[in-house]
Amino acid sequence: MDTGSKKNIEQRRMNRIVADHSNSISLHDRYGNILLNFQGIKVGNLVGLNVEDLVHEYNWSPSQKAAQTRAPVVGVVSTKYSGKQLVCANPILDEHGEVSVVVVTAVDKTLVDRYEALIECGAPPDENYRLTVKYLSESDYTDRTIVAESPQMRRVTATAETVAKTDSTVLLTGASGTGKEVVARFIHGHSRRASGGFIPVNCAAIPQELMESEFFGYVQGAFTGANPRGREGLFELADHGTLFLDEIGDLPLNMQSKLLRVLETGEVTRLGDVAARRVDVRLIAATNRDLKEMIRQKLFRSDLYFRLNVIPLSLPNLCERPDDILPLAYSILNELNDKYGLDKRFTAQAKEAFFNYSWPGNVRELRNVIERLVVTSEGEDLYIESGYFRENDVSQGADKPFSAPLSPPDKLRDVLARVEADCIRAAMDTCGNRVAKAAKLLGIHRSVLYRKLQALGDANGEQPS
Repeated sequence: MDTGSKKNIEQRRMNRIVADHSNSISLHDRYGNILLNFQGIKVGNLVGLNVEDLVHEYNWSPSQKAAQTRAPVVGVVSTKYSGKQLVCANPILDEHGEVSVVVVTAVDKTLVDRYEALIECGAPPDENYRLTVKYLSESDYTDRTIVAESPQMRRVTATAETVAKTDSTVLLTGASGTGKEVVARFIHGHSRRASGGFIPVNCAAIPQELMESEFFGYVQGAFTGANPRGREGLFELADHGTLFLDEIGDLPLNMQSKLLRVLETGEVTRLGDVAARRVDVRLIAATNRDLKEMIRQKLFRSDLYFRLNVIPLSLPNLCERPDDILPLAYSILNELNDKYGLDKRFTAQAKEAFFNYSWPGNVRELRNVIERLVVTSEGEDLYIESGYFRENDVSQGADKPFSAPLSPPDKLRDVLARVEADCIRAAMDTCGNRVAKAAKLLGIHRSVLYRKLQALGDANGEQPS
């Protein structure tokens, strides 16, 4: 076969790949002109047209909205050609922060619906489904690495890299915002399970009545409202991967005993089933609470604690690792500059302010402060406004955040109920009575907050808004 024939065959093969792949990809300029189009979803050649020329074919244009807002836009578009598509329009900004081009990808919505149906019906996941779970479980953490310039964090990283080669259970402890999930993902990524899924679970966010079904799954007819085909739980979903249980100290006692059994036997039993299923899961737990004190108060099982505490790893507060403050700050700044196409930089004044602040919110607070500076500052030089940290330091009144008078005749449950009610009202006021936002602030599921608001409304003869 001559060279020309080989080239023709390769060209036809490439044309077939471009024409038949499941996604369509196109490039638009800031004015909506279509510069390039690979039509995986069956559409005609659109190069040279403007999105406004296609208003009779598409019900709306994510590309136009992305160019106007200079932010990624995702949504469902109805088309004349192929029904509904799930479209993502991502603007690429130039050095001046202006839209250079918009990258538009589209996939047939039936593919998305298929995975959604698999999740809803609890069908045994195929390999594509597991790959999808793995991809989603890594979102927003793919490029995040551990910054370890300080001796404290170097020791943490070295230990994490060593234990990653084993299947030993790891207990991460440290204050909120110190990066426990980042370390957990680091351990998973350096382990032999890296090709499996990393399933993060916030134990405080799952309503207590749903915990057993969420962790272990359920069979057909297990309870009223259950999916007719049953559903696998988090342990089965994490099979051959890593299950990360954050806020393990908020796990109720009845679930602690069930978790202990799974750790000891390597088997889970779905709710309503009698047959046990083997699972191969590496467990990493994390907490910002004092589990030993909870054991003394009979709020945490000692046998579960010793089963979890095989490899203890304590993360220091940011104020205890000052050598990491600037490297972390620059890492976050570079990430945000790349994300928004900017070229912001810290001033000497900002860097000094970073060193002089105690960072009660740790790395999470540092990230929030820098993102606020990047997004709100008009110029490229970033300054810290006078009094900024003093005004935003919520720890200053942490010793008495709510007024709950305590006197000897009061029963403990009455005092706790008053404190909880004050806390809920303060959170609702802070969040403008938005339940979802208040629930996130309080660290509970919004369904739990709805019930508590309902109870408060009944007690006061009112209905929660």
